[in-house]
Amino acid sequence: MSTEELKADREGVSEPEQVPALPQDRSLLILDDDKPFLGRLTRAMEARGFLVTPCETVAEGLAALESNPPAFAIIDMRLDDGNGLDVISKLKTSRPDARGIILTGYGNIATAVTAVKLGAFDYLAKPADADEIYHALMATQVDKPDAQENPMSADRVRWEHIQRVFESCDRNVSETARRLNMHRRTLQRILAKRAPR
Repeated sequence: MSTEELKADREGVSEPEQVPALPQDRSLLILDDDKPFLGRLTRAMEARGFLVTPCETVAEGLAALESNPPAFAIIDMRLDDGNGLDVISKLKTSRPDARGIILTGYGNIATAVTAVKLGAFDYLAKPADADEIYHALMATQVDKPDAQENPMSADRVRWEHIQRVFESCDRNVSETARRLNMHRRTLQRILAKRAPR
């Protein structure tokens, strides 16, 4: 096989995408309003050598970023006082080399894309255990996902479309409802539910 053929053959194979090097220090912000989960994850990450700052609200998380931006962050997306995406965005502004993971029970493509655009290193759906989270934080390469064997259900496609419009409206419920020609309360009920399978 010639050099050109080898090169062409390699180009057809998608290799894992290389990612920036790990930050040197092990400071970690964990932001989650589920107290038992926050406590368990804090202990699990401390056992893995991290210096953890646990927070329960967006306000606490933003204050922690002001005083000492961490090298790593695990941030729940939906919190009682706001959205974890605001904290991810602030983290990337305060410390560009930081690795932030978004956790959510409301997983969907639109929010995953938004999270990555705002600086999230990875995006995990709850329930995620400490091992999964640790491996996502410490990953040295991002594997390209395989093509799905089973396509999304019609309910899931609808859900994804609503989430895309919601994100394009900067998470404004009234504007999203207007664009989708949907009653505001109906939209709020849909947004409060978990994503259909």
